[in-house]
Amino acid sequence: MTAKVSLRGLYKIFGPNDKAMMSHVTAGLSKAELLDQYKHVLGLQNINVDMQAGEITVVMGLSGSGKSTLIRHLNRLIEPTAGEILVDGEDVMKLNTANLRGLRQQKMSMVFQKFALLPHRTVLQNAAMALEVQGVGVAEREAEALKWLKRVGLEGFEGRYPSELSGGMQQRVGIARALTSNADIMLMDEAFSALDPLIRTDMQNLLLELQVELQKTIVFITHDLDEALKLADHLVILKDGAVVQQGEPQGILLKPADPYIEDFVSDINRARVLRVRSVMEAFDANGSFAGDVTPNTTLEQVISRSEGRTDLIYRVVEDDAPVGQLDMRVLVKALVPRIAGAH
Repeated sequence: MTAKVSLRGLYKIFGPNDKAMMSHVTAGLSKAELLDQYKHVLGLQNINVDMQAGEITVVMGLSGSGKSTLIRHLNRLIEPTAGEILVDGEDVMKLNTANLRGLRQQKMSMVFQKFALLPHRTVLQNAAMALEVQGVGVAEREAEALKWLKRVGLEGFEGRYPSELSGGMQQRVGIARALTSNADIMLMDEAFSALDPLIRTDMQNLLLELQVELQKTIVFITHDLDEALKLADHLVILKDGAVVQQGEPQGILLKPADPYIEDFVSDINRARVLRVRSVMEAFDANGSFAGDVTPNTTLEQVISRSEGRTDLIYRVVEDDAPVGQLDMRVLVKALVPRIAGAH
């Protein structure tokens, strides 16, 4: 399967002689050593990631890990020191100014943490901006913007100004603006982190609800692991500008690649995040079952249903056919995180 977006051998070194620093970095000089010895900052180190069409790729890490630097490379707001950025197989680094502008206007939309709404424009005018930049007429662009404002729950607010909206409503305008552009790829840089927890949860649910229908290719940046595990089809975890582990979130949670990841996921409510499909076993037609569950049922829901009993086995059913079985004893084992550094 050809990825919608591919990053190949991507490096970013901040400083006046970034190209000259590449030999030191590829020879093994660490981020701290590069800064100490040469006063250059290693932003990204040999990033290789495929982002599939119709999926949400979440890039996460602690502050300074390089996640916001990475997303700004996709539309070349930041120029890499080395490497390839491929969108639909085309090398973004080879685009001229006009084609790069076209990529930013038509193929990629961006949702920012700080909303980035123009205060002197109405909600409707802000939402229609992407099409205005593309040269679409007033009536057509406002009709399209109105459609998406309605979809994100802002019908009736189109004549208001950003200052008259709450933070959550302003971010809904940002999402409507991104959707109005009709771009295949949505870049979301810490898009929900400025919101309070309840509104943030609402926005996550809205994004997942829209994604079921729209199947956009979404690149979502966050420092919050709970948010990452909730949203991600593919999870990429960065540390000091390098990918420490990437893959399907359930797999990362069950099989962390190193002590850093083990420590990272140790405090997560695993029952709320893990799903039956990650811990189910092969189906035994001769088994005795306490009931049916689906592959996407959370372990928390199964525990509630079993009332804490560990002697039960559930049949796992999808599309009216058995696809596996879940032993409550296996479920309980999955809830215990590996101890960092243990073997």
